Amino acid sequence: MRPIGARRPAFLDRSGQRRHKPDYVLLIISVVLLVVGLIVVIAISPGLAAQKNLTENFIVTKQIVTTILAILTFTIVSRVPMSTWKKLSKPLILLAGGATILALVLPVSPDYPAHRWIRIGGQSLQSVEFIKLAIVISLSIFLADKIRRGVITESKRTLNPILIIIGVLGVVVAGAQQDLGSTGVLVVMVAAMAYVAGLPLKRIAQIGAIISIGTLIAISTSAYRRERVLTYLNPEKDCQNAGYQACQALIAVGSGGISGKGLGYGAQAYGYLPEASNDSIFAIFAEKFGFIGTAGILALYVGLFSRVKNILERAADNYTRLVVAGVFAWLSTQTLINVGAMIGLLPLKGITLPFISAGGTSVLFVSAAVGIVFQISHYTTFGVSDSSENVPELATRSSGGDWRRDRRRR
Repeated sequence: MRPIGARRPAFLDRSGQRRHKPDYVLLIISVVLLVVGLIVVIAISPGLAAQKNLTENFIVTKQIVTTILAILTFTIVSRVPMSTWKKLSKPLILLAGGATILALVLPVSPDYPAHRWIRIGGQSLQSVEFIKLAIVISLSIFLADKIRRGVITESKRTLNPILIIIGVLGVVVAGAQQDLGSTGVLVVMVAAMAYVAGLPLKRIAQIGAIISIGTLIAISTSAYRRERVLTYLNPEKDCQNAGYQACQALIAVGSGGISGKGLGYGAQAYGYLPEASNDSIFAIFAEKFGFIGTAGILALYVGLFSRVKNILERAADNYTRLVVAGVFAWLSTQTLINVGAMIGLLPLKGITLPFISAGGTSVLFVSAAVGIVFQISHYTTFGVSDSSENVPELATRSSGGDWRRDRRRR
């Protein structure tokens, strides 16, 4: 045992966990995606400037600033201990609630009539991004506590609170903010974290059934949502109106061909494809880099998700494992929805592409989420000796163990 007052070994942090080199591959992939987004936005800045009556320098400068802020956010967050995030869980919930209320009461823009953004002094923040981060941290703490108490499978103590959370998210995000896409991302996050925590698949299926019924009701009671579904099923029927963005996205993807038109070419960013730098940026990327380029970018995302999944499976405790599971569901679901919408496989939902879309709030919060995962990668169980008396938590599982099988040992 280490004598009282003796210095703690450098490879152990204050909680006694073994610290090792983080997952630098995760960092490299994230930076590459961030740089790709910067390059694409700079390439289409002439078209964006002409469309929005702005100067090219303004758009380029804004994206460079966003990229720098994203790197700073990642750097700062990746140094914050996970124990600190536990202490910040309640302030995060209050911040997410306050941001949502502010978005609901502030005046909306004529171009964006939904109450999703906080617009102050020419700057805008999307409040749902605060909710995503708050859900990841607070729900991880909640579920880890239920695992520790051995009540993760009890409906009254676990399932019912989860259903309440989903209900609140549905009322606020899908109802008040009319953001069904972000609601879908949040629900998948909650379901994925519940599954990783050990909630039986039967219970998760019950949640899925309730959500499906709620979704059908939401669609059937809204003319706007019904129109979105009909447009998704047959966009070419009305390419000049309801199906305009879907048709233009398919034109952009198809016109890229095998190798793309190149960075300095392409017309879709000149007012043809709405939200060219945000929701539709994958279609713009396909136009410029073609099938080869899109295959490459999708490979980077697969690599990113693979690294996150690897960290999830080797996380040192239930709390950090659940945090990584939430981030994994967050990023992968957004990517799936964005790409699927641009190639006609899913309805258009106004979801940004992680790291690449120009949306400032999304880029910053995605960078923060990956920064948290990077911090966790310092303490994975890979390469740790089970005999280490300094890390009793890790001694209960092998480096290649099944986290679903041995979760109850903790």
